[in-house]
Amino acid sequence: MGIPLAKLKAIILYFSNHTATKFLGKVKLMKLFYFLDFMHLKTYGSPVTYDTYFNLEHGPIPTSIKNLVDTAADDIDNSVLSDTITFERPEGTGMYRILARRKFEEKDRKLFSETELDILAKVCARFGNETTRVIEQASHKEAPWSETKFLEEIPYTLAADDPDCRVTKEEIELLLKI
Repeated sequence: MGIPLAKLKAIILYFSNHTATKFLGKVKLMKLFYFLDFMHLKTYGSPVTYDTYFNLEHGPIPTSIKNLVDTAADDIDNSVLSDTITFERPEGTGMYRILARRKFEEKDRKLFSETELDILAKVCARFGNETTRVIEQASHKEAPWSETKFLEEIPYTLAADDPDCRVTKEEIELLLKI
């Protein structure tokens, strides 16, 4: 994963402060990361986290981020995310609801470029009040998920196959090498 931990925590704080918490579980959080990375990639030519994505049943998953969140859900007190989030298990569900331990602040905002903040806002505007099912279905319509097989790594270059991509596959390849 090519993102500093402080920035990763700030992204989680942004999502948990700018989405409906009743719908923010681990699966939805992974899809929010997907749309952050791939919307930024399709608009500006580079992802935000540079995490490695895989095609799983519920859509694309950022592997390193998922591992950090899963570890936090299993043992929050010994997790690197313990100062950022906590979890609750709503009765009668298998959901791990994610709750921010603090507000997204100016010190967090300073970790992002203007383009990253723009895409964070757009992702939350589009999916903030939606259920996990809605964002999951949206991710399944994206070329990076639909053009890969189950358990296969998702190359960032597949974003160029989506009609809303403003950069070419060659530009993505070039920018990922920098």
